[in-house]
Amino acid sequence: MRADTVIAVAAAVIALGSLWVSHSQGRATRLHNRQSVRPILQIRRIHEDGRVGLQMINAGLGPAIVTNTVVRLNGEFVGRWDRDVKSRIFAASDWPMTYSLRQGAVVLNGQQTFLVRYDSDVPDRLERFWDLVSSRLAIDVHYESVYGGERFIVSSLPRGDQAR
Repeated sequence: MRADTVIAVAAAVIALGSLWVSHSQGRATRLHNRQSVRPILQIRRIHEDGRVGLQMINAGLGPAIVTNTVVRLNGEFVGRWDRDVKSRIFAASDWPMTYSLRQGAVVLNGQQTFLVRYDSDVPDRLERFWDLVSSRLAIDVHYESVYGGERFIVSSLPRGDQAR
């Protein structure tokens, strides 16, 4: 084999290796950028001194963009988390404070808000409301990061728990 052929083959192998390294590095950088702005929504069930509710927290590094919400009561689909659904779930006499999530709503990183909160000095009312939000009411929030397309979902009922 001639020297110029060996040099040409070696140059081609080095060029292909460089292309592979460059492609891998670009892919790793894109993945890192996506992870650096990933939202992580959590819904916590709160039962404390005269207050019962569902608190949503964005524990991730980036904003969460809401794409959909699904509400189930006793396992049955009720609708989206909006005023119409709330009026079918909650009695007028026990109307809680609520926070609606419409499609396109943004939950900033570090933001904490109650999706539903009921304050009362009457223990029986608190226990009835606790029964509702802890085991019968399920709110699923579908969301994505600013990049879009991830289809993340968080539910007020932990995995394995089914609404009665």
